[in-house]
Amino acid sequence: MTATLLATHRVEKPWGRHNLWPGFADPAPDQDPVGEVWFQTPGNAAPDLLIKYLFTSEKLSIQVHPDDAQAQARGLPRGKDECWLILDAEPDSTIAIGPKAPVDPETLRAAALDGSIVDLLDWKPVKAGDFFYAPSGTVHAIGAGITVLETQQNSETTYRLYDYGRPRELHLEDGIAVSDTDPYVPHPMPGKVAEDRTILVEGPKFVLERWQAGTRNLTLPQGVTGWLVPLAGEGVVDGVAFHAGECVTLEGACELHADAGSDLLFAYPGDTRI
Repeated sequence: MTATLLATHRVEKPWGRHNLWPGFADPAPDQDPVGEVWFQTPGNAAPDLLIKYLFTSEKLSIQVHPDDAQAQARGLPRGKDECWLILDAEPDSTIAIGPKAPVDPETLRAAALDGSIVDLLDWKPVKAGDFFYAPSGTVHAIGAGITVLETQQNSETTYRLYDYGRPRELHLEDGIAVSDTDPYVPHPMPGKVAEDRTILVEGPKFVLERWQAGTRNLTLPQGVTGWLVPLAGEGVVDGVAFHAGECVTLEGACELHADAGSDLLFAYPGDTRI
């Protein structure tokens, strides 16, 4: 068994915040706000998955990601399916995910150019505990006032369709070409499969589970990596201590103990069974 505590990488963003999440030190008032915290694998490894926290004070850009085939046609290693677990949200916070009604690519492109794309999208109110799985091709935007734990394929290929006038590059042709122009259909959520185990999503690219406190034994197939993310609490796995705000990668067989009050996420590749 191998358990590796990953390093954190804080990313300052103008749309970030000075109040983060338990387990993370808040930036000082005179420092730039932090928008993202990533967990980095040691060395030059490029694992299949990436885990990050997002802290928003403004709406993020309206964007879309390619799938594996579309990305590989451009010489990129993979596309980007992703999911979001809402950890905290202000009362009026929303996430846009897909259009409200079917729309043709030409209309979507014109709406991106004149800003009316904001009104085409389905803005869903969110609260702590909500979960969304967004496969590649889903046009989406994360709103303001939200703390999110994001699990994604390890790709930073993002096609921005609209950015509220911010001076950043848009990628209309690439983005429209990969966009699903039908309304979003939620991926099936298996739900609670044991007293201490809930499967949030069993997607083609990754599985995400939520675990409670206690002791459990798990075995990952040879060559498969799992990502353990403690949202609250602390514990130990294979002799490595962990607490909220960290991420531990696991390989092989191990015994995991999480103290009372712990709340854990566990992510692993979609073609794996544990």
